[in-house]
Amino acid sequence: MITTLLRVLGDRHARPIRRTIAWMVAAALAEGLTYALLVPLLATLLGGHPDRAWPWLAAFALAVAAFGLLRHRADLSGFRSGTTLLRGTYHRLGDHLARLPVGWFGAARVGEVSVLASRGVLTAMSVLAHLLGPFVSATVTPLAIVAVLTAYDWRLGLAALAAAPAVAMVQRWTARSQAAADARRHDLDHEAAARVVEYLRAQPVLRTGGRTGEHLLDDALREVAAASRRGVLAALPGIVGLTLVVQLTFTALLVMGTALALGGGIGAAQVVAVLVLAARGADPLLTLADLGGRLRVARSELDRLDQVLGTPPLPVPDERASPDGHDLEFSSVTFGQVLDGVSLSVPHGGRLAVVGPSGAGKSTLLRLIARFHDVDAGAVRVGGVDVRAQDPDDLMSRLAIVFQDVYLFDGTIEDNVRLGRPDADDTQVRAAAAAARLDEVVDRLPDGWATVVGEGGALLSGGERQRVAIARALLKDAPVVLLDEVTSALDPVNEAAVHDGIERLMAGRTVVLVAHRLRTVRDADQVVFLDGGRIVEQGGHDDLLRLGGRYAGFWDARNSATASAVAATGNAWSSPPGSST
Repeated sequence: MITTLLRVLGDRHARPIRRTIAWMVAAALAEGLTYALLVPLLATLLGGHPDRAWPWLAAFALAVAAFGLLRHRADLSGFRSGTTLLRGTYHRLGDHLARLPVGWFGAARVGEVSVLASRGVLTAMSVLAHLLGPFVSATVTPLAIVAVLTAYDWRLGLAALAAAPAVAMVQRWTARSQAAADARRHDLDHEAAARVVEYLRAQPVLRTGGRTGEHLLDDALREVAAASRRGVLAALPGIVGLTLVVQLTFTALLVMGTALALGGGIGAAQVVAVLVLAARGADPLLTLADLGGRLRVARSELDRLDQVLGTPPLPVPDERASPDGHDLEFSSVTFGQVLDGVSLSVPHGGRLAVVGPSGAGKSTLLRLIARFHDVDAGAVRVGGVDVRAQDPDDLMSRLAIVFQDVYLFDGTIEDNVRLGRPDADDTQVRAAAAAARLDEVVDRLPDGWATVVGEGGALLSGGERQRVAIARALLKDAPVVLLDEVTSALDPVNEAAVHDGIERLMAGRTVVLVAHRLRTVRDADQVVFLDGGRIVEQGGHDDLLRLGGRYAGFWDARNSATASAVAATGNAWSSPPGSST
């Protein structure tokens, strides 16, 4: 566990932790050696000359004082290092996450990382501040006492030392038996948390549908309760086993000491002193039973942190190339099972529309340009330079990306727009907002630019979030624009406003857009029809229509769907009073 803890912290932040561990080991050794003075002290007190015990009593008092100072220094260092651990782990985690591929952050990963950043890091701090000291004491102090017993009488020392492998075996067996239970409990905790969130978000559906979904939450909570009971039951054999080993060892020392005293090997006073010493060594050993479960929880969190920190980041070359221009090129690109040998190019200032059925790999094309992932084969080039050879920050500065699902930070509208270019002045921010027709939204809100959008932009509508995203992209003024179905889920009014903003955003820039809206596709310089990760057709809009292939079928289907929707809407509005529609 200590090795994992130091690896999670890294070399920079691990130094104070190593110092803390050294202080804890010194305090634990001092505690064991202090107990060693009980042997001559008690032997003298119970012998024929108790008045000779004063020097031993003074030595014992001085040893206790020294141990107290060391323990205070170790505990103080532990709490201070706990703060260092917390800060250091957050810095390491944040720096590492910033270097991971953006594609790594799936929905499940985001939840996992959020739990690690809160509970995981705090658990790691508690390991150092609250558990590490008792753990070191529970292992080092008994070993020091065994060394003292061995020096006093090798037979008693060997008898005490025989307990060490038995204690280790019990602890290891308990850890193995509880590992599966702990893993199962962890999974069930996440499942129950997801069900709680689902239950809260689905209140309108549950109330209108007779609340039939509550059993899912009840089942998840019952599973957590059952897993907790199984975890307690799994820990009982280890607790009982450890207690039994310690008690048997103490009994063996008692029997052996009595036999040695009866044989004249040692005196009765020495036997009493040895038993007191053995009892002091048994106390920290028994705490291992309580520490074991808490340490396993901490260890599992440390392992998860270690796993995330061990995820390889995006490789960055030592010598980074700068692109010449802003043309785009895919050269025989293969990526997983999504893209297979895709080759295409977009000249500087050109517009490419990518269409095709769901799952064809359209959005993946955009993500590869932004280097959310690295290709398995082939190359993606921006300005004639492979994106893998470019500085990641420089590459992102050249791209403006607007996705269908817009995420806004829990701040004001102005804060979210300024993310595009934090150093922009108010005039530039207002100009970008006007171009995206975001000013219409700001004008009708009571707090205007100071309106708080909520987590993820939840307090704004989908169309309003899209306008913020477009304004942000306009303010960034990047030469390459990537658009991913930004109007597919909007109503006609918002679609018209967003389309105007998109047209201003695309003007004079290299554009790759994934779109199903006919007007957006029709205005592109070239169209690529993807299916099954391959380019099925490629060319201009009119040329592809004349070809009469897959794209023409897609275009006709979209025209028919649009006409049907318009007709249905017209019939609904024109139905006479009292009729059903």
